[in-house]
Amino acid sequence: MLYIFFPDSPCTELLTAASSALCNLLLEFSPAKEPMLQQGVVQLLANLASRSEPDLRLNGVWALMNLAFRAEQRVKSQIITALGTDQVFRLLADSDTKVLMKTLGLLRNLVSPRAHTDTMMALHGPQVMQGVVLVLEGAHPPDVKEQALCILGNIADGERAREHIMSNEDVLKKLVGYMTHPSVCLQESAVFCINNLTRRGEPGSIDRQAKLKEMGVVQILQQLLSTADPVLFNRYQKIEIPQQTQILVQHILFREHNLEKYYIKECIYR
Repeated sequence: MLYIFFPDSPCTELLTAASSALCNLLLEFSPAKEPMLQQGVVQLLANLASRSEPDLRLNGVWALMNLAFRAEQRVKSQIITALGTDQVFRLLADSDTKVLMKTLGLLRNLVSPRAHTDTMMALHGPQVMQGVVLVLEGAHPPDVKEQALCILGNIADGERAREHIMSNEDVLKKLVGYMTHPSVCLQESAVFCINNLTRRGEPGSIDRQAKLKEMGVVQILQQLLSTADPVLFNRYQKIEIPQQTQILVQHILFREHNLEKYYIKECIYR
């Protein structure tokens, strides 16, 4: 099937149909995934992602996102190398919202699970953070910015990677600001990130808790006690900030990630 993607491919329509099918052939459970990796599918998809036709760019990024889902570190490194930083930034600035969303989904998959977070951020941390900030500062709807905040949530889960957030005052201020955003989905994803940053029992957690407390996080969490949104209320309860007031009486231990909306740390579309 990969011969269709060679430079002398006969027509855009055939490329579009074939690349659409390729998205499903590269899902985690697909037996075709490994053979296609051996045939150089990563570079072919990266080439598609740089095409001028929106549908081809979309399918290229979409397939790479599916390929990155729970992939080995070597595959993720191949994806980053094939795309290149410049192309990732172009995709994050794409005028097609669908392409942008799939690119953000790709980044979410690249920096998760936790075992890969520190490695990926050690190699590409500044570029990933710059890309996230680019989206958060853009004129995008809440569902797009939600994905960028979820990437920060994954980064905050990394033992060393989270320092990319804690050392960036601008990003921290953005996180705190989104905790009171009118859009509930942005509030939830911001609180998810704060939850990961403040998780007790991990190196540096006390210092991170203290810094976020100085930035007004505790006061905001007090306000969120009255929220009518159950997901947001439950996420508030998991925040590991030392309580200095009667309203924050009990620590609630952080529980393992389950399958609710924002604990799914990777993106996949089937």
